[in-house]
Amino acid sequence: MGRLHKGDIMSPETRSAVMSRIRGRDTGPERAMADAFATRGLTWESHVRELPGRPDFVFRADRVAVFVDGDFWHGWRFPKWREKLSDKWEIKIAATRRRDARNHRRLRRMGWTVIRIWEHQIERSREACLLRVLSHLRGRDNTTRG
Repeated sequence: MGRLHKGDIMSPETRSAVMSRIRGRDTGPERAMADAFATRGLTWESHVRELPGRPDFVFRADRVAVFVDGDFWHGWRFPKWREKLSDKWEIKIAATRRRDARNHRRLRRMGWTVIRIWEHQIERSREACLLRVLSHLRGRDNTTRG
């Protein structure tokens, strides 16, 4: 099947300006999860440099690393829509997916539990995402509070 990409509707200068405003950390989904963790009284470290992939949230005592990934940037269901991208973006997202998988494997070999939470999962149910993380933390009340 051929490429479906028809070209960018923005000039390179406009596209560059738009892309430069996209945050790499403290994104909306990350802030939503941080709020959920704080509501439960959890403490964590953010973007720990010495761990592969610099996880968004690290619960060191439980050896749990949490990544909060944007659907586009990290390629949720990438094979279904990759042909709609320009070559540049397909290569970039494919490389991100390979890097994510490599960091996941490295963390697992180091004895960490790795949890990947996708942007659309947080939008659907932040509480379900929170419960997924809580289920891996020792000594936590892992049920919803009413």
